[in-house]
Amino acid sequence: MNSIINRKFRYTYSNATVMLIAVNCIVYFVAELLYPALTYYFALIPSAIVYGHYYWQFVTYMFVHGGIWHLFSNMLGLFIFGSAAERAVGTREFLLFYLLTGILSGIASFLVYLFTGTNAILLGASGALYAVMLLFAVIYPRATIYLFGVLPIRAPLLVLLYFIIEMAGQMGSYGGSVAHMTHLFGLLFAYLYCLIRMRINPWRVWFS
Repeated sequence: MNSIINRKFRYTYSNATVMLIAVNCIVYFVAELLYPALTYYFALIPSAIVYGHYYWQFVTYMFVHGGIWHLFSNMLGLFIFGSAAERAVGTREFLLFYLLTGILSGIASFLVYLFTGTNAILLGASGALYAVMLLFAVIYPRATIYLFGVLPIRAPLLVLLYFIIEMAGQMGSYGGSVAHMTHLFGLLFAYLYCLIRMRINPWRVWFS
């Protein structure tokens, strides 16, 4: 018998990945062209949460971006990895995974900000995107990704490569940047989601 944690949704597919991309693009262009203050209402800002009680920022930070390249790279990654992952697990499971890992990554990053006394601005879908990349690698462990469109690399090795890059970034001269931590939290919560809810051990899938 499955517990409520492991209970599966009835499979449906409605291409929520494209809808997520559309929402991100709409929010970006509204903030860029019509209402610049929207970025500061939606981005995760510790002082706004602590003193202004802007708790919605734990969700909305995933839908605002700091520039067109930031938006493009995140949405391209979401399209590549998210479309295939959503088709495999179904739209409801994918949306739960995407939103939960993104929100938890934001909360964990906020706690890091809080305990280090840092008041910065966290924005972008990168935490959830890193989580989706790991999910893709679990579902399609033999898939080959062409890094920079040229270098072929298996999906699990790509996840490990990005993990090493983010760890190095966090520990290096710019290690105080919580963006690196948000990416690492995305990988961590995706791993735990697979382990706890989906009952899949990513490490065994990749290396057994």
